[in-house]
Amino acid sequence: MDVDQRRSQPLAAADAVRRQPFQELSRASSFGGQQLALIHDSAATGTPMRVSVYLPPAIERRAVPVVYFLSGLTCTDENFTVKAGAQRMASELGLMIVVPDTSPRGDGVPDNDDDGLGQGAGFYVDSTQAPWSDHFQMFSYVADELPRLIESAFPVRSGKCGILGHSMGGHGALMIAMRHPERYGSVSAFSPIVAPSAVPWGRKAFAAYLGPDEAAWLPYDATSLLRARGFPTQILIDQGTDDPFLQTQLQTERFIDALKDRGQSAKVRMQAGYDHSYFFVATFIDDHLRHHAHILQQEPAG
Repeated sequence: MDVDQRRSQPLAAADAVRRQPFQELSRASSFGGQQLALIHDSAATGTPMRVSVYLPPAIERRAVPVVYFLSGLTCTDENFTVKAGAQRMASELGLMIVVPDTSPRGDGVPDNDDDGLGQGAGFYVDSTQAPWSDHFQMFSYVADELPRLIESAFPVRSGKCGILGHSMGGHGALMIAMRHPERYGSVSAFSPIVAPSAVPWGRKAFAAYLGPDEAAWLPYDATSLLRARGFPTQILIDQGTDDPFLQTQLQTERFIDALKDRGQSAKVRMQAGYDHSYFFVATFIDDHLRHHAHILQQEPAG
């Protein structure tokens, strides 16, 4: 009987998490890479923030592109990390994946479970209204603070950053990418809330976090931003036709209309028979990671 006693060596690059500000909570080998759970103190939110990071084996040899994944309502950084099965393709493509939490958390952080607000429901905006404004600065955290910290602690390729998300996180990914095309070269989404200013989930959150002036909501509305700005590269969206939230909360057709009016390069796939769950995300995550890798790994002309 042959016994393979090869010893798995942890990625040398994973030791970068020993640098401030990240504290390592756990580490597990996955498809030749390392899945890390980290925590750090955030200046934007004024709270500790958890982050999941997948380091592909390629990071031992070179700097790699990074893709951020934003999760949906009630989720944490662990939902995507555990359920989506993204590590195999990320390893193959040489992509680093960073998954932040969906909101600040802790005893001093306001919450309102009964109304779908608060912890787990940050909506990726910078709140201006009490009691949320002290901590709910998720736009600044995701769009600015976290990428700076990741880029200072890990060997990330300069200018090679993508973003995707699911549901509330799909809203966040589309909105943040269009507001910061200089940082994010690629964008995609699963089941995104494309027009939060016009649907119940978004209107409730925006009124609470941003106040009653709907003009203040538009910088966080992906459909409005698409009409005003567009995005330099192709947008990929997957939406299940059996999603129970499609007609009331997601309203993908609003974004499709704006794509046509704008002449935006995009691929919107209405996937027959799929719902809103992570079974849906896991089915098509490889396509999304290939989409990001194709764009991010291109070298500039000339």
